Amino acid sequence: MNFTSGDYQRLSELKLAAMKDHSDWLEQLLANLDHCGLDGQAALKYLKDHRVEVSLRDQPTAARWTLTGQLQLHPRYADGASDAAYPLSLIIHEVKHLQQGFFIALSVYGELEAWQLQFSFLKSLTGIYHPETNPNNVIQELMSLPLNGNRDTLRQARQRMQAYAGKRYRVDLLPLYPLPKELMFILTQREFGSDNRLRK
Repeated sequence: MNFTSGDYQRLSELKLAAMKDHSDWLEQLLANLDHCGLDGQAALKYLKDHRVEVSLRDQPTAARWTLTGQLQLHPRYADGASDAAYPLSLIIHEVKHLQQGFFIALSVYGELEAWQLQFSFLKSLTGIYHPETNPNNVIQELMSLPLNGNRDTLRQARQRMQAYAGKRYRVDLLPLYPLPKELMFILTQREFGSDNRLRK
């Protein structure tokens, strides 16, 4: 098929219109956080106070944070309602990572904290973790795990995250502890039993 310059112009206009529609959806999604309880309000306040840029970007995961402090959602969510519970819960998850900082966010410990916050928030909106039985059971198991420095617990968390999200979710590449604490564990073989000690 041969494209003329007019065809390219129309394609460009359609792309700009779609971006505008998505921009409106994203703006409304963020505004809806204000009506989603204390966790939603706290996330919205963090985004505003830190001037976090939130955008839609094609990616292998549902959402992600970036090293430059941005937050990106997969564009597929813009096809749904701006008050849909799941994309709102993704915002909650990724804001938690921005709050955690680099080392905690890039650890199984940090992921467990963000997953538990996300699904607690999701259940507060919908009454369930997931409408299907098997994924719901996996999340129930994940939610029952204590957030601490027990390495067996963190291994269980990692396994359940992949059982839910699939093997393409590469949480298995992350250290169990935030990297400085992981290196300390390698040297001393001492676990960090308490939540506070992992955060220092």
